[in-house]
Amino acid sequence: MPGAHEPLVRVEGLVKHFPLRRGLWSRQAGVVKAVDDVSFDIRRGETLCLVGESGCGKSTTARLILRLLEPTAGKVFFEGKNIFELPAREMRSLRKEMQLIFQDPYASLNARMTVGEIIGEPLVVHKLAKGAALERRVKELLEAVGLASYHAKRYPHEFSGGQRQRIGIARALAVNPKLVVCDEPVSALDVSVQAQVLNLLKDLQDELQLTYLFIAHDLSVVKHMGDRIAVMYLGKIVEVADKASLYQNPQHPYTRALMSAIPIADPTVKRERILLEGDVPSAINPPRGCRFHTRCPIAQEICAIEEPPLRMVGEGHACACHLVPAAASASHPAGAGTKAGVEAAEG
Repeated sequence: MPGAHEPLVRVEGLVKHFPLRRGLWSRQAGVVKAVDDVSFDIRRGETLCLVGESGCGKSTTARLILRLLEPTAGKVFFEGKNIFELPAREMRSLRKEMQLIFQDPYASLNARMTVGEIIGEPLVVHKLAKGAALERRVKELLEAVGLASYHAKRYPHEFSGGQRQRIGIARALAVNPKLVVCDEPVSALDVSVQAQVLNLLKDLQDELQLTYLFIAHDLSVVKHMGDRIAVMYLGKIVEVADKASLYQNPQHPYTRALMSAIPIADPTVKRERILLEGDVPSAINPPRGCRFHTRCPIAQEICAIEEPPLRMVGEGHACACHLVPAAASASHPAGAGTKAGVEAAEG
């Protein structure tokens, strides 16, 4: 049994490069460095939010953690087991413990299946229930997400976007998982129903003792949901901190730029907007040194030469920036690809 303080998920040096093929013979002309040496922990019962611009590697990281993709390098430990070393039979059994809520509630549900069949399918696949027990469990799940039991006989096209996402949540919870990966679960929904779905997720987490990896680009959503936040840029983690530290005192220049873009409801409050120049570099040929230096307003010569390690800059606060002083307690950088470094960086 894993120790009481063992994180539910530990990611070490995770790398995913996609081959880029061109020409008549589909020869490899390079690689897309979607995820490049990413390390972090997800503690039991917490919500770790992974944020960043579109294309930074958030969803690819999530799919690697679920082993929906095989990595180029690195390890993912779930309750102390490296999932990439597990045989197919054991991995199939482990899938009950980790589930995914998809971004698009319209595309993620099979239009030919009733809601009852959609929610019950994981139970049938894993041979957890059948017959009357299956019907009873489906009704329990529908009621848990705020839908009625008679909705089980309807089809997805008969529901609104928010209701469809509730169906997706019920399906993810059917097998009583420990980890739920939420891949931008409200970005496709109307603003009027986003808060309802987010509150539902928080209530279910408290009730069922769930652990969330929550992927988002809306920092208002992240502030509502997250316990800790990891900021990602061009395939790398650039800052990790608890919610209060990150919003009150962001350290990395990229995080500061993201925070400056959050709308403020009070028109009397003025905030300096940090506008980043240029476009996000290509993941095929990322910049040498710090990947953010080509857009960073405070970049120095060292930033273009040496890649900054993820290191402690405060209690429970890690940042990968040469220009942010390390915490006094951290006499050396916390290497982003090492277990000791990440544990120190994430407190």
